[in-house]
Amino acid sequence: MNGAMVKWAYLVAEAELREPLPRRWAHSQGVAQRATEVAGVLGDDAGLLASAAVLHDVGYAPRLAVTGFHPLDGARFLRDVHAADERLVRLVANHSFALLEAEERGLRDVLEAEFPLLDDQLLVDALVYCDMTTAPDGESTSAEARLAEITARYGEDNLVGRFIRRATPDIFAAVGRVASALAAQPR
Repeated sequence: MNGAMVKWAYLVAEAELREPLPRRWAHSQGVAQRATEVAGVLGDDAGLLASAAVLHDVGYAPRLAVTGFHPLDGARFLRDVHAADERLVRLVANHSFALLEAEERGLRDVLEAEFPLLDDQLLVDALVYCDMTTAPDGESTSAEARLAEITARYGEDNLVGRFIRRATPDIFAAVGRVASALAAQPR
């Protein structure tokens, strides 16, 4: 695990989220905690996952919200201000099926051009798993409960609600693949 990158990621996320968005900061810490639980199936990429987990929502920070689409705003911030690792930036940009939400927002071409999706399915799935099994307060939850909470918070007809409805089968599939990989680990 790349300890220096993980430490740096926590510092950046805390600086951007703790004060203006304490609940988002709690969620980000919870997602990072889930990443430690998944680390064993990722090997050398465990630190990358932990870093992406704590930074995945950094684009919600008010001072960073340029487009209003947090995966894109966060990835641009990490790339342009911090010259962060390219794989880390691409994970943040594409976390939890962001391409589908980008499409709803008319930003899919922009997101795909600037931050192509990584080829590593397990790594991409692991970040979905961590995000979609962590409640807004940072506590562990089921993917079903998390999706229901998001839909209730935004509404079914809201852009985010529509995105979640479209992404639900993919989210469940990703969570299932990671759960299977975890179950297959020697104890």
